[in-house]
Amino acid sequence: MSVPPQTRSAPSVPSRLRPLPQLIFASRWLQLPLYLGLIVAQCVYVALFLKELWHLVSHTLSFNEQQIMLVVLGLIDVVMISNLLIMVIVGGYETFVSRLELQNHPDQPEWLSHVNASVLKIKLAMAIIGISSIHLLRTFIEAGNLGSEKATYTEAGVMWQALIHGLFILSALGIALVDRLSVPPNGKH
Repeated sequence: MSVPPQTRSAPSVPSRLRPLPQLIFASRWLQLPLYLGLIVAQCVYVALFLKELWHLVSHTLSFNEQQIMLVVLGLIDVVMISNLLIMVIVGGYETFVSRLELQNHPDQPEWLSHVNASVLKIKLAMAIIGISSIHLLRTFIEAGNLGSEKATYTEAGVMWQALIHGLFILSALGIALVDRLSVPPNGKH
């Protein structure tokens, strides 16, 4: 009995999809205008950042420490929201639309090499908690004015912000826990 010689297989050529699966798969490109819209929103945040930075610089000598801190926290808030936009634009496009093919690019974000929908959800949850923390810190700084005419928040408003922030934290922990439980013991999906 002879053993058939080992044959070398040709590189696999992607098979042509049937019309319905092809339409369904191609529908992912409907997200492109959404990501382009987020890039426009990113431009708006850059303009807002520059406006607030100019406001800070032009009032440096007239602002007190609390006013400077509030403007700087506003700048940090804009940067964190901008970072969130970048994560959604780059990570979402790479995960759900098409590969960016940045493997050997020197500026490839470190996190992009292992991004998937689960990692993206956790990163987004953490970014939202960071943004919420900045808002809560701004509220706590202004809380000294509660009950006065200068108050921009009420006691109930401060309480609700703190409660909502706590819910963001619990939600992020829940997402991380579900992600951890969904990974099989050998670490492969």
